[in-house]
Amino acid sequence: MSELLLPPEHRYAKIVKDKLNEDGSELSVLNLGPTHPATHGIFQNILLMDGERILEAEPTIGYIHRAFEKIAENRPFYQITPLTDRMNYCSSPINNMGWWMTLEKLLNIEVPKRAQYLRVIVMELARITDHLICNSILGVDTGAYTGFLYVFQFREKVYEIYEEICGARLTTNMGRIGGFERDWSPEAFRKLDVFLKDFPVAWQEFENLFERNRIFLDRTVDVGAISAEQAMAYGFTGPNLRAAGVDYDVRVAHPYSSYEDFDFIVPVGKSGDTYDRFCVRNAEVRESLSIIRQALDKMPAGNEYHAEVPDYYLPPKEDVYTSMESLIYHFKIVMGEVPVPVAEIYHPVEGGNGELGFYLVTDGSRTPYRLHFRRPCFIYYQAYPEMIKGALLSDAIVILSSLNVIAGELDA
Repeated sequence: MSELLLPPEHRYAKIVKDKLNEDGSELSVLNLGPTHPATHGIFQNILLMDGERILEAEPTIGYIHRAFEKIAENRPFYQITPLTDRMNYCSSPINNMGWWMTLEKLLNIEVPKRAQYLRVIVMELARITDHLICNSILGVDTGAYTGFLYVFQFREKVYEIYEEICGARLTTNMGRIGGFERDWSPEAFRKLDVFLKDFPVAWQEFENLFERNRIFLDRTVDVGAISAEQAMAYGFTGPNLRAAGVDYDVRVAHPYSSYEDFDFIVPVGKSGDTYDRFCVRNAEVRESLSIIRQALDKMPAGNEYHAEVPDYYLPPKEDVYTSMESLIYHFKIVMGEVPVPVAEIYHPVEGGNGELGFYLVTDGSRTPYRLHFRRPCFIYYQAYPEMIKGALLSDAIVILSSLNVIAGELDA
C-alpha cells in the first residue's frame, strides 16, 4: 500500500521508527482531539512531534457531520431555518437572516426598510457575542480566566434581547420570509438601550486587560501568522483575512439589508498573527456597537416589521384559529404548496467568521433541488496544519482558538 494512503497515525509511526533508527532521535505521535477541551469542538489533529515542537499535522473532521445539506433537500423552505441555527451557534441570528435573504432574493421580495434595520441590529448583536466568545476564550487558553468570566455576563444580556424578539436564546430560529414574525416589544428596545450603555465600558476594561499584557503579548505576537497572499489562496474571509491586511467585508463589498446606510470602519491588521486576529475582533465589536446606534437613530417611523407577501409570510396564529383565509395560507405555506421560481441563487452575508454563503438551486417544487452552505470555518480550517508547523504545542492551542473554528459550522 502507498504510504500516502495510510492513516496519518500509521504513516507518522513509520517516520518515528525510521528517525530513531537514523540518528537516535525520539519523535512522537500525539492526538490533539477529538475530545481535548482546548479544541473547542469535536475535531482531531494528529501531530508528529519532536519534543514540544510540531513537525507535521493532519486534521480529521466530520465527527459531528449531520448531513444538513442533504436534509435540507427534503424539507420545505421554512423548515430549513433550524438547520442554519446549528452551524455557527455562537451567532445563530446571522445564519437565520442570511437564509431568509436568500429566499427573498429567489422570490424577488422587497423587505421594508424598518425590518431591514431591525435585522441589522440583531445581526450586529450576534457578531458582538461571537467575537466576545472568541476573544475571551483566547484569554482562557493563554491562562487568563478573569476576562472571560467578566464579559460573559453580557452575552446573557444579548440572549435576553433575543428572548424578547423571538422567545429563544441560542438556536434562535428567528425571523420569517419578508421580515420578522412579530414586532419588537418595548422591553426589547429597553434592554437594548441598557446593553448599549453598560457593555462598552466593560469591553474597554476587557481590552485593557489583554492588549498590553506582557504574558498575552508573548503568547500571541508572531504566533500563527499567515500572509495576505496565503490567506487569500486558502479562501479566508472575515476577521482572519482582515487580520492579514485585506479589507474585504461582505457588508461593504456586497451590501445587503441596507448596510450601505451606515458609516463604519473595516478594521484590518498587518501581520495576520494571533494578536492581530484578537485586535481586529476587538475593533469590530466597537464598530458593531456604532452600527446598532445608527440603526436605532435612523429607524423609520411606523411599525412595519414584514413585507406584505401573503403567499410566503405565515399569518398570525390567532388569525389561523379564526379566519378560513389565514388557515388556508398557513396550510399552503407550511406544506410547501406555494410554487417557487426555478432558479439558481447565491447570497452571501458577513457571518461572525467570514463570508457565510447560501447556494440554492430550485426546480419549482416544495423543497430545494440543491442547497450548499459556504461555511467559513470549513474553508479556513484547511490552513491550520500549515499555520502550526514548526510551532510549539502550546502555540497550536492559541492559534486554533484565534481562528475561532466552530465545530458545528466546520462539519454541518
